[in-house]
Amino acid sequence: MRAIVQDEYGPPHMLSLGEVPIPARGAGDVLIRVHAAGVDYGVWHVMTGLPLIGRLGFGLRRPRNRVPGMDVAGVVESVGADVTAFRPGDEVYGAATGAYAQFALARPGKLARMPANLSFTEAAAVPVSGVTALRAVGQVTAGEKVMVIGAGGGVGSFATQLAVAGGAHVTAVCSTAKADLVRSLGAQAVIDYTREPLTGTYDLIIDIAGIRPLALLRGLLTERGRLAIVGGEGGGRWFGGLGRPLAVRLITPFTRQRLDAPISLTRTADLDTLRDLIEAGAVRPAVGRTYSLAEASTAVGDLAAGNAPGKLVITID
Repeated sequence: MRAIVQDEYGPPHMLSLGEVPIPARGAGDVLIRVHAAGVDYGVWHVMTGLPLIGRLGFGLRRPRNRVPGMDVAGVVESVGADVTAFRPGDEVYGAATGAYAQFALARPGKLARMPANLSFTEAAAVPVSGVTALRAVGQVTAGEKVMVIGAGGGVGSFATQLAVAGGAHVTAVCSTAKADLVRSLGAQAVIDYTREPLTGTYDLIIDIAGIRPLALLRGLLTERGRLAIVGGEGGGRWFGGLGRPLAVRLITPFTRQRLDAPISLTRTADLDTLRDLIEAGAVRPAVGRTYSLAEASTAVGDLAAGNAPGKLVITID
């Protein structure tokens, strides 16, 4: 099968189109014929091997999995003897191993039936970013004030819509190029961080892949407000942006504010929740750009540059 392969850590040009065997399906696996795959920061971290501490999971000297990619949407090709939730021909979405290929393996607990009103391309934009946003937003109530920092990206576009769907007043923070997108997603106010400072007081702040000091963010929260730190970019080669999530966990017991760095794992229950919201019209994936499988390295490079609005998706013939 055709697949993107990587044998060494490094920049996007380390990703190349090649031929590899179709993955061997085990008794508990689902083999998916991939139609589309999302691009997320997890792919970038595995590609670069950064931060270095991540190599304990990725592989010490080279990527443990030669084929990258996790977000997937496609059709079930076959299932293992122990799988009862899916059968060949089912249209599914979720998290797989090696999604940047014509076929990928997934565990049934990381898959769900695809939203009926989405194309494969749109569905591939949902799993990782949508579940991460779902966990970060949590429960909001009508009238609460929510700030989403990084609202124009994959996670941020979902977080904005989920907060709006919960009845919150959402202030979206993004660059000039993404302002129109976040307004179209329902944000009532937009702060262009390239031109103006962060202002206001909020019940919930979601900071996505940011590097802003915790003191600044906490100063924008109400006395019992909640801060959700999502991801962590920047920082040194060894630990990257892990300092803020660690600090959040250390500070939380000593403040009335609720500080969190939620860890999101793609699971069927969350995918089912997102499907219901999508089919009801409350949430929609914001696909910014699409790429062919051969253009995967360009897609990951565009993601790292931060210039493309919404979620980037690779389509696979």
